[in-house]
Amino acid sequence: MKDKIFEVLQRIGRSFMLPIAILPVAGLLLGLGSSFTNETTIATYHLGKILGDGTILHALLVIMNKVGSAVFDNLPLLFAVGVAIGMAKKEKEVSALSAVIAYFVMNISISGMLEINGKILGDGSISKDVLSGTIASVCGINTLQMGVFGGIIVGLGVAALHNRFHKIQLPNALSFFAGSRFVPIISTIVYMFVGILMYFVWPVVQNGIYSLGGLVTGSGYFGTLIFGIVKRALIPFGLHHVFYMPFWQTAVGGTAEVAGQMVQGGQNIFFAQLADASHVTHFSADATRYFSGEFIFMIFGLPGAALAMYRTAKPEKKKQVGGLLFSAALTSMLTGITEPIEFSFLFVAPILFAVQVILAGAAYMIAHMLNIAVGLTFSGGFLDLFLFGILQGNDKTSWLRIIPVGIIYFFLYYFIFSFLIKKLNLKTPGREDEDQEVKLYTKADVNARKSKKTDSTENGTDDPLSADITRGLGGKKNIDGVDCCATRLRCTVFNADLVDDALLKSTGASGVIHKGNGVRLYTVLMSR
Repeated sequence: MKDKIFEVLQRIGRSFMLPIAILPVAGLLLGLGSSFTNETTIATYHLGKILGDGTILHALLVIMNKVGSAVFDNLPLLFAVGVAIGMAKKEKEVSALSAVIAYFVMNISISGMLEINGKILGDGSISKDVLSGTIASVCGINTLQMGVFGGIIVGLGVAALHNRFHKIQLPNALSFFAGSRFVPIISTIVYMFVGILMYFVWPVVQNGIYSLGGLVTGSGYFGTLIFGIVKRALIPFGLHHVFYMPFWQTAVGGTAEVAGQMVQGGQNIFFAQLADASHVTHFSADATRYFSGEFIFMIFGLPGAALAMYRTAKPEKKKQVGGLLFSAALTSMLTGITEPIEFSFLFVAPILFAVQVILAGAAYMIAHMLNIAVGLTFSGGFLDLFLFGILQGNDKTSWLRIIPVGIIYFFLYYFIFSFLIKKLNLKTPGREDEDQEVKLYTKADVNARKSKKTDSTENGTDDPLSADITRGLGGKKNIDGVDCCATRLRCTVFNADLVDDALLKSTGASGVIHKGNGVRLYTVLMSR
C-alpha cells in the first residue's frame, strides 16, 4: 500500500509539471503588466506621460497583464487536463478531452444549482446575501470558487474513469460508443452529479475558511502567524482568495481614519495612507500585516529552497532541473508568484511544503513585530517592494529591515531544505530514483541483438530490444501500462514476481527499480 501511494503521488507530481512549465513566464507577464498599469502606481510616481492611457508602452503592458491573467485565471482547467494526461495509462489524448468536458460539466452543474437556489439571479448577477469571494467566474460560468482543487478533482476522477473504461465492450447496437468513445460519455454523466454534490459540500469548506478569519482578528502577533500559515497552506490549491480577501478589502482586516475618511481593509488602508503620504509619519503595520511578510520569503526564502534543490540534485540531472528552478526562483523574486517553485516539491516531498508553510507564516508575524509596513498591488515580489517600500522611504515603511531578516531566511530555507532532502532522501526535482551511472549502447551491443530477431516476433514486435524488455517484464500479458520520459521507461505489471531483473539489465539499462507493481528501467530510451 505504501509503495502504491508513493507511486500515485509521483505520477501526480509528474502530471503537474505540464501546466507548471508555463507559470514562470505567465507570472512575469502578469507581474510586470499588473504593477505598471496600476492607476495608483502611475499617479503616485507621475508616470502618466510614459505609462498613461494612450501610450504604446501602456498598451503593451495591458496585453502582457491580460496574457498572464489568462493563464492564472484558467489554472484549474490547465491542472484538470494536466493531471488527466499524467494519470492516464493509455490513449492520453482521450483523457485530456474528457477532462475538459468534465470540467465544464461540473461547473455548469454547480452554476445551475446556484441559479435554482437563488444564489445567482436571472440577469446573471450574484445575490447580495452571498459572501464575497465564494462565487467566481470560470470561463464565463458563475460557479463556486474551488480554485486549482476543482481542477485536481476533475483530473484524478477522469483519469480513473478513463483507465477503467477506455477498453469497455458494449452490445452490438451500441458498439460505436464502446472503447475510448465511452470515456467522455461516462465523464459527462459522473461529473454532472459531482457538480451537484459539490454545491452542498464545498460551502462547508468555504465556511470553515471564513471561520478561521475570526481567529486572526484581534489576536495580535499570534493572529498574524495564524493568518500567514493558513494563507500559505491554501495557495497551492487556489483557495487563498476565499481566505485573505476579506482582510484586504473589508472591515475584517481593520478600519482606520485617513484624511477624514473611514477606510476598511488592510490593503485599502495602505493605499489611502499612500495617497495622503504627506500627512502620514509611518504607514500602519497593523494594516499591512496581511502582506508585508511576503517580501521576506518570496524574495529571499524560496530562492534559498530552489538553490537547495539544485545543489542536492544528481549531477547528471542538474542541467535539466537548473532551468526550471532558476526560472521559478526568479519569478518568485520579481513578481511574488510562488506556485512554480511550490508545486515542484509539494506532492513529491510534502514535508518540505509543511516547512514552507510554517516559515512563511512566521515571516508575516516577524514583519508585523518589526513594524514593517510595505504595501503591494499584486504580490510580495521585488517590483512591489521597489514601488511601495524603497521609493516610499525607510522612515515610512521600515523596508530596510526586510533585508537582514531576508538573508537569514535565505539560509534557513537553504539549510533546512538541504538537510531534509538528504536525510529523508526526498525525491525533489533531479533526485528521482535512478542509478548514477549512465550507460549507452555501443554499436557492438546493437549488432549482438540483431541475432535475436527471430525470437522477437513471438512478443509482438520486430525489434529485438523491445522483445527482450517484454520478456524481462514477464511477457506481453503481464504488462498493464507503459509510460516513459527521456531517461527512463516506466512500466506497471500485473505480477511483479514474473519480472526478470537480470534480463532487463542485460538490455543495457543502467538500473532497474521496483515500487510495488511498478518497474522502472533507466537510460534505455537514451540508448536508442
